[in-house]
Amino acid sequence: MSSSDNPEVIERGTKEKDHKEEDKNEEKGGFIDKVKDFIHNIGEKIEEAIGFGKPTADVSGVHIPSIDLHKAEIVVDLLITNPNPVPIPLIDINYLIESDGRKLVSGLIPDAGTIHAHGSETVKVPVTLIYDDIKSTYDDIKPGSIIPYKIKVDLIVDVPVFGRLTLPLEKTGEIPIPYKPDIDLEKIHFESFSFEETVAVLHLKLENKNDFDLGLNALDYEVWLADVSIGGAELTKSTKIDKNGISYIDIPITFRPKDFGSALWDMIRGKGTGYSMKGHINVDTPFGAMKLPISKEGGTTQLKKNKEDGDDDDDDDEE
Repeated sequence: MSSSDNPEVIERGTKEKDHKEEDKNEEKGGFIDKVKDFIHNIGEKIEEAIGFGKPTADVSGVHIPSIDLHKAEIVVDLLITNPNPVPIPLIDINYLIESDGRKLVSGLIPDAGTIHAHGSETVKVPVTLIYDDIKSTYDDIKPGSIIPYKIKVDLIVDVPVFGRLTLPLEKTGEIPIPYKPDIDLEKIHFESFSFEETVAVLHLKLENKNDFDLGLNALDYEVWLADVSIGGAELTKSTKIDKNGISYIDIPITFRPKDFGSALWDMIRGKGTGYSMKGHINVDTPFGAMKLPISKEGGTTQLKKNKEDGDDDDDDDEE
């Protein structure tokens, strides 16, 4: 049987009904599109007439004004530009600092202020990183290391015509987890030696256990020999301690043995003695200035007098 033997049967009324509904949908769709276009055009005209526009923002800088062994104070500078003829409120600032996808710190700053009309302003976001919190959460982050970070900031602003907008920002960089230098008093060399006044030079070894250089600017110190404090001082000293490196410095000290009794005098006339030392060093780093503690408990050092003073010690005691 040919195809003509099986003709397609279509109900007349149904076909006409389908056409009418299609026409209505087309009319309806066309009307809605026209309304949308009209509203969009009106919005553009208002923006053009009044001068409204979307604000822009950028992370203009990240600063570390203070850093030590316990925490880092970080300030994130956000440059926000308002092109509108009226001030716009900065509703919230959400921030997150992460390292390799792991959260280090996050927070919210509500009601962060107002951006003036036709102006640009820098909004500062202070953030504190507590190293103990980081090390207790991520035990693979070691003291002395440098870790990458990513700062994510969401600025939420309220703009006339546009309503609430979220401006997402990101910034990457590196931050250190500082470690205090190790200090050893290798030798005390006596320049002059008497009960009334003894002048000595302390030969120090400083070991930098950080993955970044330290530029030593100054140090303060106090020294104990045989559990007796012989004093200390502050000293301006410039030297570079390479990352994971060692540097040697000499610092002077003057004291009066007679003020400390016969025990110290007897100890000084021996070949060596126990000592303790504590203080701080001021250093420059690629991440800013730091004041780091130095300390040594229960060390042992050599004592050496000048040959001119009648010293008969072996030559291998010389530096």
